[in-house]
Amino acid sequence: MEQWKNQTIIDKTAAFVKESLSGAEGGHDWWHVQRVRKMSIYIARHEKADLFVVELGALLHDIADAKFHYGNEEIGPEKARGFLQSLYLKKDILDHIENIIRNISFKGGNHSQQFRSKELDIIQDADRLDAMGAIGIARAFNYGGFKNREIYNPAIKPDLNMSREEYKKCKAPTINHFYEKLLLLKDRMNTPTGQRLAEERHDFMEKFLDTFYEEWKFGEV
Repeated sequence: MEQWKNQTIIDKTAAFVKESLSGAEGGHDWWHVQRVRKMSIYIARHEKADLFVVELGALLHDIADAKFHYGNEEIGPEKARGFLQSLYLKKDILDHIENIIRNISFKGGNHSQQFRSKELDIIQDADRLDAMGAIGIARAFNYGGFKNREIYNPAIKPDLNMSREEYKKCKAPTINHFYEKLLLLKDRMNTPTGQRLAEERHDFMEKFLDTFYEEWKFGEV
């Protein structure tokens, strides 16, 4: 009975998220959520975590990303909580999901995370893995195009000492984003499984950058 009830909640949540993210920017759409969902379940099975909380948290982790809502970091947790309350979810699970959403994002500026749990660690790893490798590269340039940013500008150097607010407002070229976030993720994985998966994706990004600079400098004396 409990398993059937949980699956019903998962199915309703998936439908809610898919509808909510209709028309979203390509790097933060339903397909991103699906990839994070599958990766989260994969990691959770290796790390022996609560699969119900992990799947719910993964589904709702980007329900209202602050960067698409004028920087408002309350919209996502509030939207998720309101929906889950309509499903009469147990309060401890509801609170856990809300804390996952509040704390999952990479915020830059040496931001310290205020909440930890095994389930958050797993979803955070899955979300970060989707920002790495071939898909991570595609997402980075898709978002850069969405924001009308330069691909690369040799005169604008990456800034690794931005405050949290500076990071949120940063409009630097997309290549800078590799140094300000993407290449930092490998060493910020929480779980052994996440660490293992991050190695190959990190190497792929480094090879991409090497090739990018070779092509950029082609013909220079």
